[in-house]
Amino acid sequence: MPDSTDALETFRGEARAWLEENFPKSIAHRGSELIGMEHVAEDADLDLWCQRLGAKGWATPTWPSEYGGGGLSQLEAEVLRKEMSALGAFNPLTVKAGMGITMVGPTILEYGTEEQKQRHIPPICRGEVFWALGYSEPNAGSDLASLQCKAEDKGDHWLVNGQKTWTSGANIAQWIGCLVRTDPDAPKRDGISFLILDMNQPGIETRPIELIAGASPFCETFFNDATTPKGELLGPLNGGWTVGKRLLQHERASQTGARGAGGAAAKKSIHALAKEYVGTDAEGRVADPELRTRITAHLMNAKAQNLTLSRMIAEARGNAKVSATASIMKNAASDVSQERAELAIEILGHSGLGWEGDPFEDHELEAVRHWLSGKAISIYGGSYEIQNNIIAKNILGLPESTQRG
Repeated sequence: MPDSTDALETFRGEARAWLEENFPKSIAHRGSELIGMEHVAEDADLDLWCQRLGAKGWATPTWPSEYGGGGLSQLEAEVLRKEMSALGAFNPLTVKAGMGITMVGPTILEYGTEEQKQRHIPPICRGEVFWALGYSEPNAGSDLASLQCKAEDKGDHWLVNGQKTWTSGANIAQWIGCLVRTDPDAPKRDGISFLILDMNQPGIETRPIELIAGASPFCETFFNDATTPKGELLGPLNGGWTVGKRLLQHERASQTGARGAGGAAAKKSIHALAKEYVGTDAEGRVADPELRTRITAHLMNAKAQNLTLSRMIAEARGNAKVSATASIMKNAASDVSQERAELAIEILGHSGLGWEGDPFEDHELEAVRHWLSGKAISIYGGSYEIQNNIIAKNILGLPESTQRG
Protein backbone atom coordinates (compact mmCIF):
# COMPACT_ATOMS: atom_id res chain seq x y z
CA MET A 1 0.00 0.00 0.00
CA PRO A 2 1.85 3.12 -1.19
CA ASP A 3 -0.09 5.36 1.23
CA SER A 4 0.17 3.17 4.32
CA THR A 5 1.65 4.82 7.38
CA ASP A 6 4.90 2.87 7.09
CA ALA A 7 5.24 3.62 3.39
CA LEU A 8 4.59 7.32 3.93
CA GLU A 9 7.19 7.47 6.72
CA THR A 10 9.69 5.73 4.44
CA PHE A 11 8.94 8.29 1.75
CA ARG A 12 9.25 11.10 4.30
CA GLY A 13 12.78 9.97 5.09
CA GLU A 14 13.68 9.75 1.39
CA ALA A 15 12.22 13.17 0.66
CA ARG A 16 13.98 14.78 3.62
CA ALA A 17 17.32 13.28 2.62
CA TRP A 18 16.95 14.44 -0.98
CA LEU A 19 15.91 17.94 0.05
CA GLU A 20 18.77 18.30 2.51
CA GLU A 21 21.22 17.27 -0.20
CA ASN A 22 19.78 19.30 -3.07
CA PHE A 23 18.04 22.42 -1.72
CA PRO A 24 20.53 25.31 -1.50
CA LYS A 25 20.52 26.59 2.08
CA SER A 26 21.29 30.11 0.89
CA ILE A 27 17.73 30.55 -0.39
CA ALA A 28 15.92 28.98 2.58
CA HIS A 29 12.85 30.99 3.65
CA ARG A 30 13.45 33.45 0.79
CA GLY A 31 10.61 32.29 -1.42
CA SER A 32 8.52 35.49 -1.13
CA GLU A 33 11.64 37.56 -1.72
CA LEU A 34 12.88 35.67 -4.79
CA ILE A 35 9.62 34.76 -6.50
CA GLY A 36 6.31 36.50 -6.78
CA MET A 37 3.28 36.67 -9.01
CA GLU A 38 5.03 39.23 -11.18
CA HIS A 39 8.70 38.20 -11.19
CA VAL A 40 11.41 35.64 -10.48
CA ALA A 41 14.64 37.16 -9.17
CA GLU A 42 18.02 36.39 -10.74
CA ASP A 43 19.94 34.15 -8.34
CA ALA A 44 22.41 31.37 -9.16
CA ASP A 45 21.26 29.11 -6.31
CA LEU A 46 17.64 29.68 -7.26
CA ASP A 47 18.45 28.61 -10.82
CA LEU A 48 20.20 25.51 -9.49
CA TRP A 49 17.19 24.67 -7.32
CA CYS A 50 14.86 25.06 -10.30
CA GLN A 51 16.97 22.66 -12.36
CA ARG A 52 17.18 20.04 -9.61
CA LEU A 53 13.50 20.25 -8.67
CA GLY A 54 12.42 20.07 -12.31
CA ALA A 55 14.70 17.13 -13.09
CA LYS A 56 13.34 15.26 -10.06
CA GLY A 57 9.77 15.91 -11.18
CA TRP A 58 8.83 17.29 -7.78
CA ALA A 59 7.72 20.67 -9.09
CA THR A 60 4.76 18.66 -10.42
CA PRO A 61 4.78 15.90 -7.80
CA THR A 62 1.50 14.16 -8.70
CA TRP A 63 1.90 14.29 -12.49
CA PRO A 64 2.73 10.99 -14.28
CA SER A 65 6.42 10.18 -14.24
CA GLU A 66 6.36 9.13 -17.93
CA TYR A 67 5.86 12.81 -18.81
CA GLY A 68 8.40 14.17 -16.34
CA GLY A 69 6.24 14.48 -13.25
CA GLY A 70 6.98 13.03 -9.82
CA GLY A 71 4.45 10.20 -9.98
CA LEU A 72 3.57 10.70 -6.30
CA SER A 73 0.22 10.09 -4.65
CA GLN A 74 -1.66 13.03 -3.11
CA LEU A 75 -0.59 11.93 0.37
CA GLU A 76 3.05 11.61 -0.68
CA ALA A 77 2.84 15.07 -2.23
CA GLU A 78 1.49 16.43 1.05
CA VAL A 79 4.41 14.82 2.90
CA LEU A 80 6.80 16.42 0.41
CA ARG A 81 5.13 19.81 0.86
CA LYS A 82 5.54 19.63 4.63
CA GLU A 83 9.19 18.54 4.40
CA MET A 84 9.91 21.39 2.00
CA SER A 85 8.21 23.86 4.33
CA ALA A 86 10.23 22.59 7.30
CA LEU A 87 13.46 23.38 5.41
CA GLY A 88 12.23 26.74 4.15
CA ALA A 89 12.14 25.29 0.63
CA PHE A 90 9.59 26.35 -1.99
CA ASN A 91 8.50 25.57 -5.54
CA PRO A 92 9.58 28.39 -7.88
CA LEU A 93 8.52 26.56 -11.04
CA THR A 94 4.86 27.33 -10.39
CA VAL A 95 5.80 30.91 -11.28
CA LYS A 96 8.52 30.18 -13.88
CA ALA A 97 6.09 28.10 -15.93
CA GLY A 98 3.40 30.80 -15.91
CA MET A 99 0.03 29.09 -16.25
CA GLY A 100 1.76 25.85 -17.28
CA ILE A 101 1.82 23.98 -13.97
CA THR A 102 -1.29 25.36 -12.34
CA MET A 103 -3.72 25.35 -15.26
CA VAL A 104 -2.62 24.34 -18.76
CA GLY A 105 -0.62 21.24 -17.84
CA PRO A 106 -3.41 19.53 -15.86
CA THR A 107 -5.82 20.31 -18.70
CA ILE A 108 -3.51 18.86 -21.36
CA LEU A 109 -3.07 15.75 -19.22
CA GLU A 110 -6.84 15.36 -19.14
CA TYR A 111 -7.84 16.35 -22.69
CA GLY A 112 -4.63 16.17 -24.74
CA THR A 113 -3.61 13.58 -27.28
CA GLU A 114 -0.58 11.45 -26.53
CA GLU A 115 1.43 13.57 -28.98
CA GLN A 116 0.36 16.78 -27.20
CA LYS A 117 1.31 15.33 -23.82
CA GLN A 118 4.73 14.22 -25.06
CA ARG A 119 5.36 17.62 -26.68
CA HIS A 120 4.14 19.98 -23.96
CA ILE A 121 4.20 18.31 -20.52
CA PRO A 122 7.93 17.51 -20.03
CA PRO A 123 9.11 21.12 -20.66
CA ILE A 124 6.46 22.36 -18.20
CA CYS A 125 7.67 19.91 -15.55
CA ARG A 126 11.23 21.16 -15.98
CA GLY A 127 10.20 24.84 -15.90
CA GLU A 128 11.66 25.43 -19.35
CA VAL A 129 8.65 27.17 -20.90
CA PHE A 130 6.32 29.95 -19.82
CA TRP A 131 2.62 29.65 -20.66
CA ALA A 132 -0.02 32.35 -20.99
CA LEU A 133 -3.78 32.07 -21.37
CA GLY A 134 -6.02 33.87 -23.85
CA TYR A 135 -9.46 33.97 -22.26
CA SER A 136 -10.75 37.50 -21.54
CA GLU A 137 -11.65 39.87 -24.35
CA PRO A 138 -12.24 43.64 -24.27
CA ASN A 139 -15.98 43.50 -24.94
CA ALA A 140 -16.82 40.23 -23.19
CA GLY A 141 -16.49 41.23 -19.53
CA SER A 142 -17.39 38.33 -17.26
CA ASP A 143 -19.46 36.73 -20.05
CA LEU A 144 -16.59 34.62 -21.36
CA ALA A 145 -18.84 32.74 -23.80
CA SER A 146 -19.42 35.89 -25.84
CA LEU A 147 -15.79 35.92 -27.04
CA GLN A 148 -15.18 36.93 -30.67
CA CYS A 149 -11.54 35.96 -31.37
CA LYS A 150 -11.94 33.48 -34.22
CA ALA A 151 -10.04 30.60 -35.78
CA GLU A 152 -10.62 29.48 -39.37
CA ASP A 153 -9.88 25.98 -40.64
CA LYS A 154 -7.31 26.34 -43.44
CA GLY A 155 -6.82 22.65 -44.12
CA ASP A 156 -3.51 21.90 -42.44
CA HIS A 157 -3.63 24.76 -39.93
CA TRP A 158 -5.83 27.23 -38.06
CA LEU A 159 -5.79 30.95 -38.88
CA VAL A 160 -6.45 33.08 -35.79
CA ASN A 161 -7.59 36.71 -35.67
CA GLY A 162 -8.83 38.79 -32.74
CA GLN A 163 -7.79 40.29 -29.42
CA LYS A 164 -7.42 39.08 -25.85
CA THR A 165 -6.83 41.13 -22.72
CA TRP A 166 -5.50 40.52 -19.19
CA THR A 167 -3.22 37.84 -20.67
CA SER A 168 -0.76 37.40 -17.79
CA GLY A 169 2.86 37.20 -18.91
CA ALA A 170 1.99 37.04 -22.61
CA ASN A 171 4.97 39.30 -23.39
CA ILE A 172 7.40 36.65 -22.09
CA ALA A 173 5.44 33.48 -22.89
CA GLN A 174 6.56 30.81 -25.38
CA TRP A 175 3.07 29.23 -25.59
CA ILE A 176 -0.49 30.36 -25.12
CA GLY A 177 -3.72 28.42 -24.72
CA CYS A 178 -6.65 30.26 -26.29
CA LEU A 179 -10.39 29.98 -26.41
CA VAL A 180 -11.46 30.89 -29.95
CA ARG A 181 -14.68 30.89 -31.90
CA THR A 182 -14.64 28.14 -34.54
CA ASP A 183 -18.36 28.10 -35.41
CA PRO A 184 -19.91 31.59 -35.53
CA ASP A 185 -23.37 30.18 -36.34
CA ALA A 186 -23.64 27.88 -33.31
CA PRO A 187 -25.05 28.98 -29.91
CA LYS A 188 -22.25 30.92 -28.30
CA ARG A 189 -21.08 28.19 -25.90
CA ASP A 190 -21.23 25.51 -28.64
CA GLY A 191 -19.01 27.26 -31.21
CA ILE A 192 -15.85 27.60 -29.11
CA SER A 193 -12.63 25.56 -29.30
CA PHE A 194 -9.40 25.51 -27.30
CA LEU A 195 -6.25 26.08 -29.37
CA ILE A 196 -2.57 26.04 -28.44
CA LEU A 197 -0.39 28.61 -30.21
CA ASP A 198 3.35 29.22 -30.41
CA MET A 199 3.91 32.82 -29.25
CA ASN A 200 7.09 33.12 -31.31
CA GLN A 201 5.48 34.15 -34.60
CA PRO A 202 4.92 37.50 -36.33
CA GLY A 203 1.12 37.20 -36.18
CA ILE A 204 1.02 37.78 -32.40
CA GLU A 205 1.63 41.18 -30.75
CA THR A 206 1.59 41.87 -27.00
CA ARG A 207 1.28 45.18 -25.15
CA PRO A 208 1.82 45.22 -21.35
CA ILE A 209 -0.84 46.92 -19.20
CA GLU A 210 0.47 49.03 -16.32
CA LEU A 211 -1.43 48.36 -13.10
CA ILE A 212 -2.14 50.47 -10.03
CA ALA A 213 0.60 48.65 -8.07
CA GLY A 214 3.22 49.77 -10.60
CA ALA A 215 3.99 46.43 -12.29
CA SER A 216 2.80 45.07 -15.61
CA PRO A 217 2.12 41.33 -15.39
CA PHE A 218 -0.89 41.64 -17.72
CA CYS A 219 -1.01 42.32 -21.45
CA GLU A 220 -3.27 43.03 -24.33
CA THR A 221 -2.61 40.37 -26.97
CA PHE A 222 -3.45 40.78 -30.66
CA PHE A 223 -3.73 37.96 -33.20
CA ASN A 224 -3.34 39.11 -36.79
CA ASP A 225 -3.34 36.06 -39.09
CA ALA A 226 -1.60 34.01 -36.42
CA THR A 227 -1.37 30.31 -37.22
CA THR A 228 -1.16 26.99 -35.42
CA PRO A 229 -1.12 23.41 -36.75
CA LYS A 230 -4.35 21.41 -36.72
CA GLY A 231 -2.76 19.12 -34.16
CA GLU A 232 -2.80 21.90 -31.55
CA LEU A 233 -6.56 21.68 -31.04
CA LEU A 234 -7.02 20.64 -27.38
CA GLY A 235 -10.14 18.56 -26.89
CA PRO A 236 -12.97 18.26 -29.41
CA LEU A 237 -13.72 20.82 -32.12
CA ASN A 238 -16.36 23.22 -30.80
CA GLY A 239 -16.02 21.56 -27.40
CA GLY A 240 -13.76 24.25 -25.98
CA TRP A 241 -16.32 25.53 -23.50
CA THR A 242 -16.07 22.30 -21.51
CA VAL A 243 -12.25 22.26 -21.76
CA GLY A 244 -12.08 25.94 -20.78
CA LYS A 245 -14.32 25.47 -17.74
CA ARG A 246 -12.19 22.56 -16.61
CA LEU A 247 -9.06 24.70 -16.85
CA LEU A 248 -10.75 27.39 -14.75
CA GLN A 249 -11.45 24.81 -12.06
CA HIS A 250 -7.73 24.05 -11.97
CA GLU A 251 -7.04 27.80 -11.76
CA ARG A 252 -9.38 28.23 -8.80
CA ALA A 253 -7.89 25.19 -7.10
CA SER A 254 -4.46 26.83 -7.42
CA GLN A 255 -5.78 30.00 -5.78
CA THR A 256 -7.19 28.41 -2.64
CA GLY A 257 -4.15 29.30 -0.51
CA ALA A 258 -4.19 32.78 1.06
CA ARG A 259 -0.99 34.59 0.11
CA GLY A 260 -0.76 36.95 3.11
CA ALA A 261 0.74 40.42 3.25
CA GLY A 262 3.52 39.63 0.78
CA GLY A 263 7.09 40.85 0.46
CA ALA A 264 9.26 41.39 3.48
CA ALA A 265 6.15 42.07 5.59
CA ALA A 266 5.21 38.41 5.13
CA LYS A 267 8.25 37.40 7.18
CA LYS A 268 6.61 38.86 10.28
CA SER A 269 3.42 37.63 11.84
CA ILE A 270 0.61 40.16 11.88
CA HIS A 271 0.97 40.16 15.68
CA ALA A 272 4.68 41.00 15.51
CA LEU A 273 3.98 43.74 12.98
CA ALA A 274 1.31 45.24 15.26
CA LYS A 275 3.57 45.14 18.33
CA GLU A 276 6.34 46.88 16.41
CA TYR A 277 4.22 49.68 14.94
CA VAL A 278 1.35 50.07 17.44
CA GLY A 279 3.18 49.14 20.65
CA THR A 280 2.35 46.86 23.56
CA ASP A 281 0.48 47.14 26.85
CA ALA A 282 1.80 46.24 30.30
CA GLU A 283 1.14 42.55 29.61
CA GLY A 284 3.07 42.56 26.34
CA ARG A 285 -0.02 42.40 24.16
CA VAL A 286 -0.87 44.65 21.20
CA ALA A 287 -1.72 47.95 22.86
CA ASP A 288 -4.94 48.67 20.97
CA PRO A 289 -7.62 46.21 22.26
CA GLU A 290 -9.91 46.75 19.27
CA LEU A 291 -7.09 46.02 16.85
CA ARG A 292 -6.10 43.04 18.96
CA THR A 293 -9.61 41.62 18.62
CA ARG A 294 -9.64 42.10 14.86
CA ILE A 295 -6.22 40.47 14.48
CA THR A 296 -7.44 37.49 16.51
CA ALA A 297 -10.56 37.20 14.32
CA HIS A 298 -8.40 37.34 11.20
CA LEU A 299 -6.05 34.63 12.47
CA MET A 300 -9.05 32.43 13.28
CA ASN A 301 -10.36 32.91 9.74
CA ALA A 302 -6.93 32.11 8.29
CA LYS A 303 -6.63 29.00 10.46
CA ALA A 304 -10.10 27.79 9.46
CA GLN A 305 -9.28 28.36 5.79
CA ASN A 306 -6.01 26.43 6.02
CA LEU A 307 -7.56 23.55 7.97
CA THR A 308 -10.43 23.27 5.51
CA LEU A 309 -7.99 23.24 2.61
CA SER A 310 -5.92 20.53 4.31
CA ARG A 311 -9.08 18.50 4.90
CA MET A 312 -10.04 18.77 1.24
CA ILE A 313 -6.57 17.57 0.20
CA ALA A 314 -6.71 14.65 2.63
CA GLU A 315 -10.21 13.67 1.52
CA ALA A 316 -9.11 13.67 -2.13
CA ARG A 317 -6.90 10.61 -1.40
CA GLY A 318 -5.56 9.98 -4.84
CA ASN A 319 -8.36 11.73 -6.70
CA ALA A 320 -6.51 14.65 -8.24
CA LYS A 321 -9.62 16.01 -9.95
CA VAL A 322 -10.92 19.38 -8.84
CA SER A 323 -14.54 20.24 -8.20
CA ALA A 324 -16.85 23.20 -7.68
CA THR A 325 -15.71 23.34 -4.06
CA ALA A 326 -12.62 25.11 -5.40
CA SER A 327 -14.91 28.13 -5.86
CA ILE A 328 -15.65 28.16 -2.12
CA MET A 329 -11.97 27.98 -1.24
CA LYS A 330 -11.03 30.57 -3.85
CA ASN A 331 -13.43 33.09 -2.28
CA ALA A 332 -12.30 32.17 1.24
CA ALA A 333 -8.64 32.62 0.25
CA SER A 334 -9.46 36.01 -1.32
CA ASP A 335 -11.13 37.13 1.92
CA VAL A 336 -8.20 36.05 4.10
CA SER A 337 -5.54 37.56 1.83
CA GLN A 338 -7.25 40.91 1.44
CA GLU A 339 -8.12 41.04 5.13
CA ARG A 340 -4.47 40.53 6.08
CA ALA A 341 -3.25 43.11 3.58
CA GLU A 342 -5.77 45.65 4.91
CA LEU A 343 -4.69 44.97 8.49
CA ALA A 344 -1.01 45.30 7.55
CA ILE A 345 -1.56 48.67 5.89
CA GLU A 346 -3.61 49.91 8.86
CA ILE A 347 -0.96 48.76 11.32
CA LEU A 348 1.83 50.48 9.36
CA GLY A 349 -0.03 53.80 9.72
CA HIS A 350 1.61 56.64 7.79
CA SER A 351 4.42 54.22 6.91
CA GLY A 352 1.83 52.32 4.88
CA LEU A 353 1.18 55.26 2.59
CA GLY A 354 4.52 55.32 0.79
CA TRP A 355 5.26 54.73 -2.87
CA GLU A 356 8.98 55.50 -2.98
CA GLY A 357 11.69 57.42 -1.16
CA ASP A 358 14.07 57.21 1.80
CA PRO A 359 11.46 57.78 4.54
CA PHE A 360 10.09 54.31 3.90
CA GLU A 361 11.57 50.88 4.58
CA ASP A 362 11.57 48.33 1.74
CA HIS A 363 9.07 46.09 3.50
CA GLU A 364 6.73 49.05 3.97
CA LEU A 365 6.78 49.83 0.26
CA GLU A 366 6.30 46.16 -0.61
CA ALA A 367 3.30 45.99 1.74
CA VAL A 368 1.70 48.94 -0.08
CA ARG A 369 2.22 47.38 -3.49
CA HIS A 370 0.94 44.03 -2.29
CA TRP A 371 -2.16 45.69 -0.80
CA LEU A 372 -2.85 47.34 -4.16
CA SER A 373 -2.13 44.28 -6.31
CA GLY A 374 -4.16 42.12 -3.91
CA LYS A 375 -7.33 43.89 -5.00
CA ALA A 376 -7.18 41.70 -8.11
CA ILE A 377 -7.33 38.44 -6.14
CA SER A 378 -11.11 38.55 -5.98
CA ILE A 379 -11.31 39.32 -9.72
CA TYR A 380 -8.85 37.10 -11.60
CA GLY A 381 -9.69 33.46 -12.16
CA GLY A 382 -13.37 34.40 -12.10
CA SER A 383 -14.66 37.19 -9.89
CA TYR A 384 -16.09 36.77 -6.41
CA GLU A 385 -19.57 37.07 -7.90
CA ILE A 386 -18.85 34.46 -10.59
CA GLN A 387 -17.70 32.02 -7.88
CA ASN A 388 -20.89 32.68 -5.93
CA ASN A 389 -22.93 31.86 -9.06
CA ILE A 390 -21.02 28.57 -9.44
CA ILE A 391 -21.56 27.72 -5.78
CA ALA A 392 -25.27 28.52 -6.07
CA LYS A 393 -25.76 26.41 -9.19
CA ASN A 394 -23.35 23.48 -8.79
CA ILE A 395 -23.26 23.01 -5.01
CA LEU A 396 -26.55 24.41 -3.70
CA GLY A 397 -28.54 23.30 -6.75
CA LEU A 398 -30.19 26.67 -7.27
CA PRO A 399 -31.51 27.51 -10.75
CA GLU A 400 -29.18 29.29 -13.14
CA SER A 401 -30.03 32.97 -13.48
CA THR A 402 -27.19 34.39 -15.60
CA GLN A 403 -25.32 33.97 -18.86
CA ARG A 404 -27.84 31.90 -20.77
CA GLY A 405 -27.02 31.28 -24.41
